[in-house]
Amino acid sequence: MEANGASCEQPQKRTGARDKQNGKSADLSIRERRQKDKEERLSLVLWRRPATTLHYFLLETIIKLKEWTLKLWQRRGAVFLFLLLCCVFSIAYYTEGRHQQYVQYLEVKFLWCAYWVGLGILSSVGLGTGLHTFLLYLGPHIASVTLAAYECGSTDFPEPPYPDQIVCPEGETVEGSISLFSIMSKVRLEAFMWGAGTAIGELPPYFMARAARQSGADPDDDDYEEFEEMLEKAEGAQDFVTRAKLGVQHMVQKVGFFGIMACASIPNPLFDLAGITCGHFLVPFWTFFGATLIGKAIIKMHIQKLFVIITFSIHIVEQMVSLIGSVPKVGPSLQKPFSQYLEAQRSKLHHAGGSAPADDNWLSWVFEKVVLVMVAYFVISIINSMAQSYAKRRQQLRHSEEKTK
Repeated sequence: MEANGASCEQPQKRTGARDKQNGKSADLSIRERRQKDKEERLSLVLWRRPATTLHYFLLETIIKLKEWTLKLWQRRGAVFLFLLLCCVFSIAYYTEGRHQQYVQYLEVKFLWCAYWVGLGILSSVGLGTGLHTFLLYLGPHIASVTLAAYECGSTDFPEPPYPDQIVCPEGETVEGSISLFSIMSKVRLEAFMWGAGTAIGELPPYFMARAARQSGADPDDDDYEEFEEMLEKAEGAQDFVTRAKLGVQHMVQKVGFFGIMACASIPNPLFDLAGITCGHFLVPFWTFFGATLIGKAIIKMHIQKLFVIITFSIHIVEQMVSLIGSVPKVGPSLQKPFSQYLEAQRSKLHHAGGSAPADDNWLSWVFEKVVLVMVAYFVISIINSMAQSYAKRRQQLRHSEEKTK
């Protein structure tokens, strides 16, 4: 009897081992297929396949417009209320009366805040890329206000939104009346709004992962697939990047609100992973968004603001220009345009409508070209990303048809 029992157990073990091996082979084939599909999508870029990329981009744009139209129709009550409020504000805007001064004030403030919130969202979302709007817009804006405050000896120039040129106020100024805190107060509104925009831009990964976890379906996002693979191989992780991602994931999962706020408060390229983690583990929306808003719009923005203000304080700038001049051979030739640029900016502050000579303004020309290149790269990246998104739709449709056959 024992021999018969042993002989029965052996085929069962072999069958179990075979099933396990088949399961591993199936998982391997799925991963190989995903990798192949991913490589095929990544090859879909404008400089390699321009016609196909543009064609897929247009098709994805049409699909997105249909999806957004359907979502708006499903929320037609909120849309109707929004349109009604717009009508009320339009009537108030075009009707003459004493209320016009308040309407105009609210209009100016709203457009100013919306401008910085929009730049923050662009910096954070970017449909797979990002426009570095802090380096291109907010950082230079804080720097210009800092230089103006030290040159004018006051922060009493016009309230934001500023005119085309910041002009020093007339009259005598008190020496030494400028402090870090007065400059920080001057740029607080635009800095907070930009930070709030970056916090809003972190919501798509959170909602994507949350919807995927609740529905049990495979999400249409490569970052989520990478997140799941990272969780599978968490124990044997050795490389720095994987351990850093795991550190973010553990901090968010275990510490909760304060872990999310800590991750959002420092320059953190892995914060998308924090949003995916919060969505995957069904962290409440206001816990995630509240911590992200405090971290990005208050703590992180004060750190970045302080860094820019200290860097562009007038005595530090003058020391930097003098250090450039001390560079052997090329120093004096490099120092001259920087000195001329600073003098031109100072003259602008004291004379409304002043401008730098065309020959000495090559730094502004270079900066404008850098902005144009960054914006062009941003637009091209969006086109590539949307084309790749449509290619992924086609791949998923093909795989689902293969399964049904």
